[in-house]
Amino acid sequence: MSTGLLLLIGAGILILLGWAQQVLDRLYLNDKQALVILAAMVAGSFIEIPLYRGNPPVSINLGGAIIPLALSIYVLFRAGTAKETNRGIIGSVLVGALIYGVSKIYDFDTDVGIIEPQYLWGILAGVTAYLIGRSRRLAFVGATIGVILADLAHAVETAVTGRFAPTRIGGAGVLDTVVLAGLIGVILAEVIGETRESLQGGPDRSPDRPEGLQEPERREGGEEHG
Repeated sequence: MSTGLLLLIGAGILILLGWAQQVLDRLYLNDKQALVILAAMVAGSFIEIPLYRGNPPVSINLGGAIIPLALSIYVLFRAGTAKETNRGIIGSVLVGALIYGVSKIYDFDTDVGIIEPQYLWGILAGVTAYLIGRSRRLAFVGATIGVILADLAHAVETAVTGRFAPTRIGGAGVLDTVVLAGLIGVILAEVIGETRESLQGGPDRSPDRPEGLQEPERREGGEEHG
């Protein structure tokens, strides 16, 4: 069974047990919505949508890219403040640039490289997105959109250079780096966030708390929104 599918199954179990509520709150989802999205990602992983049929061809996977991208845009739209939205956009661009840059120097030969590229990009994107965003939702947004931007940059490069290198964005479905990166970013933010709160004696709910770590239902100044 693929690593990506195992992670999705694990996420589904945590949701059913009610142990992922804090993460879902940050992503503006309830249990039912999250389970529907996970199921759609698994089912959509079998659907490949062509974007360009020329040379080189470009396609995008429904479950491995479109659904995670749509969720990221939704979370970014619901961010509530221009500052957080801008941080999400900047973080996504930086993650995409980093992955694209590293791809130029990393050996893609699985018999030679230390780690398979898919996992390397997922870990790199998730860690970088968290370090930039410092919140669960921005870690998810930055990692997910960042990987997609790196794939698009690859597609543009192959088109300009004339090399035949088909681009399949999210092409491995639930196995793809897009899904892995988003999950890794959220998991890292959750573990570090909970650890910091535990060491501090509980969650910091003061008005001075960093914007990205404030409750998702509160705007700046304490104003609530849906």
